[in-house]
Amino acid sequence: METVSSPEVFVHIKVVMGMVISLSLARLLTGVAGIVQHPANARVYVVHLGWALSLFLFIIHIWWWEYRLQAVPVIGFGIYLFLVCFCSLFFLLCALLFPASLDEYGGYEEYFISRRKWFFGVLGLIYAVDILDTAIKGPERILSLGWEYPARNIVYILLCALAAWTANRRFHTIFVIGNLLYQVSFIFRLYDVLE
Repeated sequence: METVSSPEVFVHIKVVMGMVISLSLARLLTGVAGIVQHPANARVYVVHLGWALSLFLFIIHIWWWEYRLQAVPVIGFGIYLFLVCFCSLFFLLCALLFPASLDEYGGYEEYFISRRKWFFGVLGLIYAVDILDTAIKGPERILSLGWEYPARNIVYILLCALAAWTANRRFHTIFVIGNLLYQVSFIFRLYDVLE
């Protein structure tokens, strides 16, 4: 079997991942645009919009972070499949956030709370899979992130489990606000510039 140089493989994988990530962003932006275009169709829920903003930041952050894939010396089909599945989780999360129809629900609040187990289950899974994604880039990459990265992911997994379990609106409001503040801080403190 022919061996292909790493830069060529990286560009190929980046294109495929980019298509899946683009579908995720398109679903997210179409959902937000639908709210703007037809505000009377469904009542808006601030927590839902907060998670839409969070997903937007998370998706562009992950795509920014995946640049480091070029450091992986050899990428086999298993890693390629893993990466495509990882990106696909973001599309699933965006589709869960913005369903094709809200006809069965009284608005985004009722929909979001009724589907919270799915939403936070997938979000928690993304944080778990993210650890594997970082491990693919090499043990030195994980070590370079320090204690905050694994602690962040573990805390998010636990918070997602709690968010899936509880319908308490106050908890969900605090979670999304805290998440947005921390997410912006995390991105600009650790990933502002690619090296």
